[in-house]
Amino acid sequence: MTFPVIGVVGGGQLARMMAPPATALGFELRVLAEGEDVSAVAAVATAPIGDYKDLDALLEFSKGLDVLTFDHEHVPTGHLQALLDAGVNVQPGPDALVNAQDKLVMRAAIDRLGLPNPEWSAVHTVDELVAFGDQIGWPVVLKTPRGGYDGKGVRIVDSADDALETEDWFQAMSPLLAEAKVEFSRELSALVARTPSGESRAWPVVHTIQVDGVCDEVIAPAQNIPVEVAAAAEEAALRIANELGVTGVMAAELFETPGVGAGFLINELAMRPHNTGHWTQDGSITSQFEQHLRAVLDLPLGATDALAPVTVMKNFLGGDNQDLFKAFPLALAYEPAAKVHSYGKSVRPGRKIGHVNLVGSSVSDVDSVRQRATVVANIIRDGRKPEQTTLEETA
Repeated sequence: MTFPVIGVVGGGQLARMMAPPATALGFELRVLAEGEDVSAVAAVATAPIGDYKDLDALLEFSKGLDVLTFDHEHVPTGHLQALLDAGVNVQPGPDALVNAQDKLVMRAAIDRLGLPNPEWSAVHTVDELVAFGDQIGWPVVLKTPRGGYDGKGVRIVDSADDALETEDWFQAMSPLLAEAKVEFSRELSALVARTPSGESRAWPVVHTIQVDGVCDEVIAPAQNIPVEVAAAAEEAALRIANELGVTGVMAAELFETPGVGAGFLINELAMRPHNTGHWTQDGSITSQFEQHLRAVLDLPLGATDALAPVTVMKNFLGGDNQDLFKAFPLALAYEPAAKVHSYGKSVRPGRKIGHVNLVGSSVSDVDSVRQRATVVANIIRDGRKPEQTTLEETA
């Protein structure tokens, strides 16, 4: 009996975190890495270096694989189709993945499915952007359809005069996506998984906190969310996955909009394990990383029940401390229940280098769990225990 071989395009932290469940299940994981020093190389035995934009490199990497999947969504759509034509089992396929690669395609798909979308338009020129802003009201959000992530490729345009300063964006890429700037109470994420055979499961909807466009903290499940809003958000994410033929894990990032429509609007989609799902490593029966592997192999999906009334995931970014391990004794002693996940990356200011998961025994513990997780993350970031940490510092 042979166990399957799974290839992952991209050697970032998501590929790295697929390695432990792959090992536990007996699967062989291979990674097409961007360089010798990327996150996943230290965790995966077979990690050839190759450019995901090079079709020949992708075809060479695909040899001997049972399935090819992704750490990111940047592989050109034409390359994905060429891999399919060559007989490679690509999961998710290009017809689904393009909805996460191209925000204009995604917005049109959400409209087609009749799900809650912000007002939006494809704009080809500054004049079209001004017309859109004048029609729906300023400010508006301008986005590059492809390539943006973690707040990159997003710009707030406050007025028609401000729009005149966006000419360089149109010269670099056209059309661009213009959206209404949504008034929302908080951001949510609905994480689901789907197999090629059509089985799908959802995790509880979570509350996500962004800082400078980067996911900073996740509270699972989202506290004080109306039952009907949580149910509608899960159903919307499952419907997107099923209708678009998504395979593997998918995150639907949402704006909570109390009293407006279904109580939420869809912000963006990601068709891979996602930062807002890292809490599942220690807070769910099945982690998003194990589920992704099971899904792309068309295996039965694991249970997605939460293991505790509340789980908090707190990212830590690069800061003053270059020697992360030197801070571990203090961090682990401060909170023995904390689970630290380090990405094996060099430290640069603002770079995601790891996260902390911490569970609580009661929903009333949420503030305490958040504060304790934040202290652990800050100790690792700064190399010392902060004099005082408040929840306001996490927002």
